[in-house]
Amino acid sequence: MRTNVLRTRMPAAAFAVAASVGIALLPTHAQAAGSIHLYKVYYDSPGSDTRSNTSLNAEYVQIKNSTSSAVQLKGYTLRDATGYKFTFPSYKIGAGKTVKVHTGRGSTSAGHVYWGRGAYVWNNDKDTATLRTASGAFRDSCAYNSTRYDYKMC
Repeated sequence: MRTNVLRTRMPAAAFAVAASVGIALLPTHAQAAGSIHLYKVYYDSPGSDTRSNTSLNAEYVQIKNSTSSAVQLKGYTLRDATGYKFTFPSYKIGAGKTVKVHTGRGSTSAGHVYWGRGAYVWNNDKDTATLRTASGAFRDSCAYNSTRYDYKMC
């Protein structure tokens, strides 16, 4: 579940206390400028889980660049709660664009990178995707806990 200070509701009393002691409640520069964040986790690929490359690639995590410039993702990591880790190769995501990290094998192209696994990563009932920068700094996370749907918008 992504955390976002701007989406948190603050009771009026807490707002008044914060204002009276001079705490700024404005978005940080990074929030105002946009971010690289998890956008969608498609954790249960359609049909039977056959481990075919087609089925594996229908399981993916989509990452969005909501900044106004392209960002190099080389070294960024994507992990599940178990610890399976994908490390981005050299890949530049354009401003306002998304990239899907597919579980199976394939060739990197615009909007698509491939983990290269022969087994599924994302549990069909609950899991957490975590995105970190190349230096290891936390960027975003998205958790789900449902078999009712096949994907989660983060």
